[in-house]
Amino acid sequence: MILVGVMIATLWGIGALTGAPRQARLYMIGLLMTGVIAAHLVLPDGHPLRMATGGEAALWLLILAAGALVWGYGRGLRLLKARAAPAEAPAPRKGFSETELTRYARHITLREIGGPGQGALRRAKVLVVGAGGLGCPALTYLAASGVGTIGVIDDDDVDLSNLGRQVLFDEDQIGRPKVHAAAEKLRAQNPHVEIRPYARRLTAEIAEELFGDYDLILDGTDNFTTRETVNTAAVATGRPLVAAALTQWEGQISLYEPARGTPCWACVFPERPDAALIPSCAEAGVLSPLPGIIGAMMAAEAVKRLTGAGETLAGRLMIHDTLYAETRTIRIKPRAGCATCGGRGLEAGGAGS
Repeated sequence: MILVGVMIATLWGIGALTGAPRQARLYMIGLLMTGVIAAHLVLPDGHPLRMATGGEAALWLLILAAGALVWGYGRGLRLLKARAAPAEAPAPRKGFSETELTRYARHITLREIGGPGQGALRRAKVLVVGAGGLGCPALTYLAASGVGTIGVIDDDDVDLSNLGRQVLFDEDQIGRPKVHAAAEKLRAQNPHVEIRPYARRLTAEIAEELFGDYDLILDGTDNFTTRETVNTAAVATGRPLVAAALTQWEGQISLYEPARGTPCWACVFPERPDAALIPSCAEAGVLSPLPGIIGAMMAAEAVKRLTGAGETLAGRLMIHDTLYAETRTIRIKPRAGCATCGGRGLEAGGAGS
């Protein structure tokens, strides 16, 4: 056995001195071991060569098996490390692919948007708070418009009662978190955009840090507590806010951005109305297409704000009544002494109320 060890060491040393590749040296040692095992199998018991090389072929077979296990373990570790290593980030694309040009052709043809506007949309990051009746159409059209990064936060699951108006979901998704169900549909709709789902409730503790990652916020929530949290964080982070609300046949929407002279949401709604005056959709009902109408308007306001096209609803509150087919717009102004923004819009050039 010692003889074989000396021969292996000699072969390895000669190979190293002559600069032979590692693989060639292992190959020579393999041939040596094959010869030793063959000699044990062919020569009779007690033969001097067998006795000098360990006596039994089983010994060498066990050594080879152990070596193979060690080699395999090391090989597996290297493969795992290679797979776990972070991939190189692809270089940012300067232009649109042919597929994207075809997808966004109708946008790019609009002179108010064009190529530069579509590029601004691709670079933009928009967060949608709420994946319900308003959030579903808003998310759909943000993705279709090519907004590069879309976040959506909601802690609710898909329910059968949602399907009459929340158009992103289907029966197969009942019971799933809304944000993950929505992300699945949006990625299928447009694989060129990044969808970031947050399956949790938006709270004051996380709102400002989350909003800091986005350029624009859309609020499609259905309760005053969350709306107040959204508005406070939007004001604190200087993010423009498109907020909308629904009840039965009527919806309202505006763009709030005190840094540009508009009121914040709290300037317009400084106090919570009596709960009896604002029944939920479950209590009062809501027209199925209404969230689609207002939600699409939210996406349109976002696209205009991000591209600089036309005039937004900044400083104006649009109220749409589907029952009587009426739409009216009223001027809204910053409120001096607002507990949230302090009337910041007045300082930025907004008119006092």
